[in-house]
Amino acid sequence: MGRKYFGTDGIRGKVGESLITPDFVMRLGYAAGRVLTGLESNLAKGAHPAVLIGKDTRISGYMLEAALEAGLSAAGVDILLTGPMPTPAVAYLTRALRAQAGIVISASHNPYYDNGIKFFSAQGTKLPDEVERAIEAELDKPMQVMESAKLGKARRIDDASGRYVEFCKSTFPNNLDLRGLKIVLDCAHGATYHVAPPVFHELGAEVVTIGSHPDGLNINYEVGSTHPQALQKAVIEQQADLGIAFDGDGDRVMMVDAKGRLLDGDQLLYIIALSLYSKGKLKGGVAGTLMTNLALEHALARHQIPFERAKVGDRYVLELLQQKNWQLGGENSGHILILDKHTSGDAIIAALQVLQALKVSGKSLAEMGEALPLYPQVLVNVTTKAKLDLAAEPIQRAVKDAEKTLNGTGRVLLRASGTEPKIRVMVEGQDAVLVRNLAEEIAEVVRQQA
Repeated sequence: MGRKYFGTDGIRGKVGESLITPDFVMRLGYAAGRVLTGLESNLAKGAHPAVLIGKDTRISGYMLEAALEAGLSAAGVDILLTGPMPTPAVAYLTRALRAQAGIVISASHNPYYDNGIKFFSAQGTKLPDEVERAIEAELDKPMQVMESAKLGKARRIDDASGRYVEFCKSTFPNNLDLRGLKIVLDCAHGATYHVAPPVFHELGAEVVTIGSHPDGLNINYEVGSTHPQALQKAVIEQQADLGIAFDGDGDRVMMVDAKGRLLDGDQLLYIIALSLYSKGKLKGGVAGTLMTNLALEHALARHQIPFERAKVGDRYVLELLQQKNWQLGGENSGHILILDKHTSGDAIIAALQVLQALKVSGKSLAEMGEALPLYPQVLVNVTTKAKLDLAAEPIQRAVKDAEKTLNGTGRVLLRASGTEPKIRVMVEGQDAVLVRNLAEEIAEVVRQQA
């Protein structure tokens, strides 16, 4: 059964439209409070369950936070407020403070006029599909209000940022430091603006920050992991050793070497994997997604490191890691999960693991990045008017012909967009011209079928 409101990463949309309204979010808080907290059994024991709420720096966060607070209180749930805090910080603090659930108000890398709601379990993990469906079922019921004596209360966690800074630092070895490194941090005017600089500074690095002055409207605007040009420019101007870019809610990371070259999530994942493997500490293999560059799969195979692909979305990478009992996985967008460090993808912790690999190897980020030159990857979006059968014979024949031409040196992927009426045609391989031509040929066949 599909989900009515939830997408691949919670509920997201334009503020004031559809689901991202005070009315809906209040009802969502009420429904989530009832489902996530074991409400009936807790109240029967005279105990109020608690839910922790964090947010990024969007101006709409104030409004949505108040709406969530009202809905949770009406359901008899206490609320712990952290203020602006990265998504992975909420996952950590939910566990550390023994809350029954965590909620993040964020639209991640989207512009300021979007916002969304993400949930974490008491264990600090993304919710499975069946729990999201249970929340949706509760949303369709009338909202009621607990009697006054049973309403929830709210309080602010004043030391939330300090707790998270110390947690991040604890994932870096005690016998190593970052002295001698000049690092530019791009905080995307988002939730990492007040926690990332202290982490790297207190570990010994010289830190220069950009994108660290949020005003509620500038989150992700021409900065951050989705707009790395600002960081590339700053690294060269500052003559820094490297740069680190986060997205608005702090769960994606990209890095830039001293020459201004960008390293994406696949390359960072490879650096971490190889470092763990060389020390005999890589548990099992590495999980990627359908969009992971084939060069990473081939490079891991040369070291006989197992690799498997999940559906696009860090929640599905997590599910695959849990199924395989592995610890390391990620996406080329910069979501990287290191499950012996944290229960969710964490941009700061992932960056620290890359820096640990640099320190141990004695190599620069430029040298480490050159170990994995990515294959050219071409993505063509084909707009469709109705649902298209990708198993149709002409489309499958075009795909098979392309795969035969690539002859094991590349791959083809067709998938329907989860948010738009589009088919995404992706071809990658070692020959850039060939890849481009094959992608256009398949896209044309898809257009004809649409």
